[in-house]
Amino acid sequence: MKFEKMHWMGIGIGLAIALVSFFIFKEKTMLYFVLVISLIIGSLPFLISLLFGQGRQREKEEKFLAFSRDLVESVKSGTPISKSIVQLRTRNYGALTQHIQKMANQLSLGFTLNQALNNFAKDTKSKVILRAVGLISEAERAGGKIESILDSVSKSVNQIEVLRKEQKAAVSNLVTQGYMIFIIFIVIMLVLEFKILPLVSDLDGSGGGGDLDIQIQKMNPEDFAMPLFVMLLVQAVFAGLVIGKISEGSIKKGIKHSFILLAVTLLVTTGAKAFFS
Repeated sequence: MKFEKMHWMGIGIGLAIALVSFFIFKEKTMLYFVLVISLIIGSLPFLISLLFGQGRQREKEEKFLAFSRDLVESVKSGTPISKSIVQLRTRNYGALTQHIQKMANQLSLGFTLNQALNNFAKDTKSKVILRAVGLISEAERAGGKIESILDSVSKSVNQIEVLRKEQKAAVSNLVTQGYMIFIIFIVIMLVLEFKILPLVSDLDGSGGGGDLDIQIQKMNPEDFAMPLFVMLLVQAVFAGLVIGKISEGSIKKGIKHSFILLAVTLLVTTGAKAFFS
């Protein structure tokens, strides 16, 4: 990920808020809460870039379906595949347009179809497009009916998109349940820290009967606060990754969910200590 102006601006605003908070807030609980806000502001541009990049990848795969259909129609009309690609470079295929134009320019400069297609697939960084281009290249080298292969590739890509949308719709409830379960988990941890542990810490005394003498040592709730906090952070990271794997089939896609859950965890826990402790 390249650092852009948006990233530096987010880091600058986050650092400014953090520095000012050291001079304004003397209480540690409120200071920690403001520092968490500054951390989230500083890292938010990176999340936006990640989501934008993933959105562009999805758009490329969707537009590749439209491109492959247009290519099939052009080849069926009798135009060679290389010339068809050159003719299609003037059409708008969204995020895929620049890659198609580059491929067409390479063909115009004398690149072989296999070279241009392989460069095209590598530039898009899409597994779906890479597999589809591999099939087209193999068909072109084998000398088979390229229009039939293109038609099959187009149908295959379309089926992948349909299945992906069906999977996303089917697991949408599971994603919602994952977030709800995690929020309930946070509430349980907060109740444990602010309600139950203080009651247990007040237990102090001794009891005995005969030779048996039991001493109950007084506990400090602060000793349990950090382990509970670490447990929440670990749960947030892995819960987000699991949600991403279930909903979109990729652990990498779960990074955004982990970020959201981490942000909620930090805001809720530090906010609770700042305003209610």
